[in-house]
Amino acid sequence: MTPAPLHLSGERLMLDPMGVVSWPARRTLAVSDLHLEKGSHFAARGFFVPPYDTRETLSKLALAVRRYRPARLILLGDSFHDALGCERMAPADCAALLRILAPVQEVVWVLGNHDPVAPVGLPGIAVNVFSDGPLTFRHEADPRATGELSGHFHPKATLATRAGGVTRPCFATDGRRVILPAFGAYTGGLDVRDPALGGLFPRGGRVFMLGTDRLFSVPMAPMRRRTESAA
Repeated sequence: MTPAPLHLSGERLMLDPMGVVSWPARRTLAVSDLHLEKGSHFAARGFFVPPYDTRETLSKLALAVRRYRPARLILLGDSFHDALGCERMAPADCAALLRILAPVQEVVWVLGNHDPVAPVGLPGIAVNVFSDGPLTFRHEADPRATGELSGHFHPKATLATRAGGVTRPCFATDGRRVILPAFGAYTGGLDVRDPALGGLFPRGGRVFMLGTDRLFSVPMAPMRRRTESAA
């Protein structure tokens, strides 16, 4: 896979087609919105979905950790689909997650709206916001922030081709912030043109759509806030 370099607040980041961000200078890997145990969450409410989302997501996370060998892993919120998701994990999946985290010196669980409490029985610290030097890591973007990495919105974009539009998860950035795509197997997405993102990219920016082994860079037009578009 071929990552794409991006400079944010003077720091060089690498955007990976897997949907993760590497910060080589700090040996840090950031990933967002795993939504582990989403399948079991819906099953408990009578909606059957194949119960393999956690296993598939962890398999991909293990690959990312092996590839980058980070000293620090930052999970940008909604790592579990609900506050009890960690407790519902099958023993084999829990053991797999522990193996993934074992070689990582520092694990940071940024709390999200789906998982507002620290996961039980897992290594690391749980925080609402994490900062290191010029960069800040949080779940949902703060419109006033710069040098920020976040998730929450599950951004996706559509690229026009001769065969029709191709829609893929994407990174969204304007040089002040980066919003990561959702990493989880059962996660949907919000189109980057949605007004909910208008306050975050008022001057437009660029999206990096996830491909099989590379990213596809596409300009993002300026957007308006939801209140302006509804006026």
